Amino acid sequence: MTPFNDIRDYVGLPRVASLRLSPDGTRLVSVVQALNPDGKSYGTSLWEIPLDGGRPYRLTRSVKGEAGAEFTAEGDLLFGSRRPDPTVKDADEEVPALWLLPAAGGEARQIASRPGGVAGFATGGRSVVFGSDVLPGDEATENERRKARKEGGISAILHESSLVRYWDHDLGPGEPRLFAGTLGDDRLTEVRDLTPQPGKALTEASYDVTPDGGTVVTTWAVPLPAGDLRYRLVAIETADAGAQRVLAEQDGYDFDGPVKISPDGRLVACVRGNQATVDSIPEPTLWIVDLTTGEGHAAGGELWPADIAWAPDSRSLYVVADHHGRRPIFQVPADGSEPVRLTPDDAAYLSLNVAPGGTVYALRSAVDSPAGPVRVTGDGTVEALASPAPELELPGTLTEVTATTDDGVTVRGWLVLPEGASAENPAPFLLWIHGGPLSSWNDWSWRWNPWIMAQQGYAVLMPDPCLSTGYGPEMIRRGWADWGPRTHADLMSITDAALELPEVDATRTAAMGGSFGGYMANWIAGHTDRFKAIVTHASLWHMDQFAGTTDAPMYWQREFGPVGGELYSTLSPHLSLSEISTPMLVIHGDKDYRVPIGEGLRLWWDLQRSGVESKFLYFPDENHWVLKPGNVVVWYETVLAFLAQHVLGREWKRPESLS
Repeated sequence: MTPFNDIRDYVGLPRVASLRLSPDGTRLVSVVQALNPDGKSYGTSLWEIPLDGGRPYRLTRSVKGEAGAEFTAEGDLLFGSRRPDPTVKDADEEVPALWLLPAAGGEARQIASRPGGVAGFATGGRSVVFGSDVLPGDEATENERRKARKEGGISAILHESSLVRYWDHDLGPGEPRLFAGTLGDDRLTEVRDLTPQPGKALTEASYDVTPDGGTVVTTWAVPLPAGDLRYRLVAIETADAGAQRVLAEQDGYDFDGPVKISPDGRLVACVRGNQATVDSIPEPTLWIVDLTTGEGHAAGGELWPADIAWAPDSRSLYVVADHHGRRPIFQVPADGSEPVRLTPDDAAYLSLNVAPGGTVYALRSAVDSPAGPVRVTGDGTVEALASPAPELELPGTLTEVTATTDDGVTVRGWLVLPEGASAENPAPFLLWIHGGPLSSWNDWSWRWNPWIMAQQGYAVLMPDPCLSTGYGPEMIRRGWADWGPRTHADLMSITDAALELPEVDATRTAAMGGSFGGYMANWIAGHTDRFKAIVTHASLWHMDQFAGTTDAPMYWQREFGPVGGELYSTLSPHLSLSEISTPMLVIHGDKDYRVPIGEGLRLWWDLQRSGVESKFLYFPDENHWVLKPGNVVVWYETVLAFLAQHVLGREWKRPESLS
């Protein structure tokens, strides 16, 4: 028996979310997500991972949970939590505050709070910089103004610039600001607003603090005409609230996170990316900026950084980036010379931390392995550390498949084969298309997990077609502004290759995907009838409608041009409605602001109107991914029941979780 036998057991598994190493390299702390006692939600807590091979142990146990671990220079541990503060009467427990767990032992204490909560923090020297949501206007009267809105039953938000929503939450009425304070004996002292009246400039900002605590460097959104945005990099002196200087800004480019300052305080690393157009693809790169002069240069070649950590000597950086279906660690010289791959395996790394001696600590995962802490030495040797999460026994094996497309390009993907699959007992086949579209199947996914399908006997193909990251710019260029036709050709080529394997049953097949993968599921439905069933989650259906209602319309309109243009006609799946005959399961959450619910509703109505056999799994309280434990169970049970009906030829059985 494995946790994949019962999806309820699967959603109850703890998972390691992040790592943080103390400045002296002697302590490693992880944030662990686990099911709350009520079984209806997840909570997070902090765990110590002994570096001597000992068993991990839990550091925090509040009902409200803890997250965002960060060490101070003295080794105390900062974290965010909604836990009640016993020293404050009538404290607001609905918003998170900043807490400190002393290195010398003892109880954690609250060191900073704000009416709008504490969201993110970074340290340098004795300075702590943290984010907080503040209503526009005088910061000193915020408590009273928040109380007046609440008592008056006011929820309205007046917007004067984009953005309005982001993924699954509304933006406003408050604006994110950065505050700085000094570590004292009890609480942060001299707390001051570093960014008064920033508007939406710090929405989803990435920032870091210099080792001496004197400067914070942050991304900063600049509104442009026609609702567009550009991101610059700015430096703000923590002792001089509001005084800032622009470190990096360039027309047609964004300077984005992760933002990381070198140990010697001289250099800043970030990601510089060109703003794509219909004719030019995005080509982000690691960017190194001199904190004094603002002079910058690229480093790392074509690597697209997913995480960054400086080496102790400030002469190089460790970078993780997608690479041919993996996400290795690379060592990148800060002077721009050639990067060197450090980890040779098939894994995906994140949450980089570098010890004073140069040893790297990180989370290692793979398509066949959930994230766990590891130690990586200078020669690339990877040593697993004891993990707060259990090891999993998988119900199958993982292999690779490649194919040559009609334009002569090699595409590859991972193929999960269930136990017992053979030429005598071939497995039914499921094509699972990744989202993005600028993404790659190279990592473990708790949400999109092929091993649940393998437990039910399916072979699952997880391909990286055009637009996938980690294969150089040409792979993206092949599908840029040509989503449906080019991606469809790639997917069919590698599907053909997988179906030639004797362990796979070419007569029992299905396709599924979410987000961009859902777009492609819809496209496939209108351009072939080779599959017995199609599952489309959070999918784009009517491109013209989507491009004007998504949370970030400016991003998508860079690739496809103004709404109503030619590409919206040639690339919209809804135009092939009359060609759809394959049974379809449509899935959508009402709180999905990236691909708004209107896409799912219109697709469902069009299928009903056209007489296509279909079902609509609707989640009134869920976002783009559908994350609540109970709803995840419903999602998998419904998908499996739908596939069983149309692929395996079984009678439709309504999932018990829906009864």
